[in-house]
Order: sequence, then structure tokens, then C-alpha cells
Amino acid sequence: MSWMLRHPDPDPVGPGEESVWDYPRPPRLEPVAERLRVVLGGAPIAETVAGFRVLETSHPPTYYLPPDAIAPGALANPRRGGICEWKGQAVLFDVQGGGRHVPGAAWAYPDPSPDFRAIAGCVAFYAGPMDACFVGDARAIPQPGTFYGGWITPGIVGPFKGGPGTMGW
Repeated sequence: MSWMLRHPDPDPVGPGEESVWDYPRPPRLEPVAERLRVVLGGAPIAETVAGFRVLETSHPPTYYLPPDAIAPGALANPRRGGICEWKGQAVLFDVQGGGRHVPGAAWAYPDPSPDFRAIAGCVAFYAGPMDACFVGDARAIPQPGTFYGGWITPGIVGPFKGGPGTMGW
């Protein structure tokens, strides 16, 4: 039926690459041993080798950094954020660094559902408004659109949910 939404065909996957179409739904949480780093206003505002990533069908990974990895004063104005059907109620933060202030550019789940307990209080950042976000030495590209917060790095192939026409995937 022409009115039904159709998922796109996954992009070809090469050696050492991951397709977001092989990620599960409901999403999976896994630790990340690579260094995660966030820069704003030329200043490093978060860095860890003890982060996590959430993998969900059609989305590039969303990275969560533990609270002790966040520079003092980098998060401001906590307020109620959206509700994730998998993780629960989010808290949204403004992000500050190097003289820059970006409203609503980070979020956390203070009391996530049991499957996501490991990220309680960990913080995720939207890559787009930051100067740069890194996974290892790879600079992340933001997931398309303004709703989701995935980071696209080399080796992650789509197509990715988030851009125009993809909300029904």
C-alpha cells in the first residue's frame, strides 16, 4: 500500500563497519572503552574512557559520559526534558564552556528504567552545537535533524533517522 511508510534499504557495510539497521529495538546499552571528548568554546568540557553508548535501530550511537567526566560549571539550568519510552524521564541542561552558552544541548536520565541503570546521571551531548565531539580520535558528525542526539563516526553506516521524512521509520 502506497500510504504505508517504508524503511529505507540499509547502506552497504564494509569490513569493520556497523550498520545502524543491525542495532536492536528496544535499544541496547554497552560500555565504551574509547576516549569520549566534548569541546565547547575551545575548552574541553567533558572527557572519559568510561562512557556508554546506546544502540537503537536506525540511529547512530548516543554516547553518555559519567558525571565525574564533566567539567565543573559546564552544565547549567537543569529542567524537565522529554520522556524516552526506553529510558524514562530526562533532565535537560544548558552547556557552558570557553565563554559560550548553548541552551538545551545536553541531557541525562537521573532515574532510568532498569535496563539503563548504568547511565543514571550520565550526560549525553548534542554534537551539533558543540565545537567538536570525539570518539577516540574520530570527530563525530551530528545525527540529522534536531530531535535525536546520535554521533556519526567513521565505520557507522545508515541511512540515519532524524532528517526530513524519516520520523516514521
